[in-house]
Amino acid sequence: MTLSFTPVSGRLPDFPWDKLTSYAAMARAHADGIVDLSIGTPVDPTPQVAVDALVAAANWPGYPTTIGLPATRQAISDWFARVHGVVGLGLDQILPVVGTKELIAQLALHLGVGEGDLVAFPEAAYPTYEVGAALAGATPMASDSLTAFGPQTPKILWLNSPSNPTGRVLPPEHLKKVVDWCRERGVLLVSDECYLDCVWEGEAVSVLHPSISGGSADGILVVHSLSKRSNLAGYRAGFVAGDTAVIKELLAVRKNLGLIVPGPVQEVMTAVYADDAHAEEQRERYAARRTRLKAALEAAGFTVDHSQAALYLWSTRGEGCWETVDWLAERGILVAPGDFYGPAGKEHVRIAITATDERIDAAIARLA
Repeated sequence: MTLSFTPVSGRLPDFPWDKLTSYAAMARAHADGIVDLSIGTPVDPTPQVAVDALVAAANWPGYPTTIGLPATRQAISDWFARVHGVVGLGLDQILPVVGTKELIAQLALHLGVGEGDLVAFPEAAYPTYEVGAALAGATPMASDSLTAFGPQTPKILWLNSPSNPTGRVLPPEHLKKVVDWCRERGVLLVSDECYLDCVWEGEAVSVLHPSISGGSADGILVVHSLSKRSNLAGYRAGFVAGDTAVIKELLAVRKNLGLIVPGPVQEVMTAVYADDAHAEEQRERYAARRTRLKAALEAAGFTVDHSQAALYLWSTRGEGCWETVDWLAERGILVAPGDFYGPAGKEHVRIAITATDERIDAAIARLA
């Protein structure tokens, strides 16, 4: 019997990092080895508070619940109020997720967005926003302008502040304008705020802050991750929060699909969201690496644009991004070309600050 089906992968864009293979090989050939600044993978130790919580919760023979432990959701609500001024978030407005990339990629599909619908995201953007639209059969659209949509308004509008890849922080007045625009048109606003704890210049604010949202989560979701804040990328731990009705719908779908954060990981989330000290220590490590690497790039003739926050330096030499990738690979440094994030990045590269101090120093020496 011959099985016939249309592969879903045919709808999706090519996985961009496959294009870096030859440049990675060139960088690895450097006498002192590669300095891989292409992906923002944490390299510092998982905080002890997380390790202790995982060990204590290791004996977990039963199924956890999809909605998550009340203690985990309470810790998230308390953290959001304590650190970011988002007060009054109820436990029924918070849903732990198995890593935020999974949530971003499947959100449109799980909310019934599909053919004929529009999903919008920034012009320079994390590729998974487009992947999620394509997976659902919707039409993806990259635009930084609310006037670009014409008569068709999006079903979902993604914001990302602080931005991956640019590190740009959107000002509060702009966030308020977007919230109002979406509410007037019945558009679901989803704000990817995974880098809200990684701000180096100025201040970033959540769209759920009462000064932006008016104290209501209606029509808004926010997405947060522990990968960067707490070096827990390997734990796949994050959450989505906001509009009660939308969270309820996501929960109903995820129950049927068995998308459940493992119980011991929920206990880790509870512990790390209650502890700010380890996050501040990690932030200081990244701040020091950013300062040194940014100075070296600028001394080498690069211009660093935006980059007020997040874990990347959005950098250009005024040439095509692949020329810059090649120039750096010859020096054993691997970076991500800006066009991975859309045509708006064609003359930039994204340079991560997540390597060890030793590898950051190696990159600085090679740039000099």
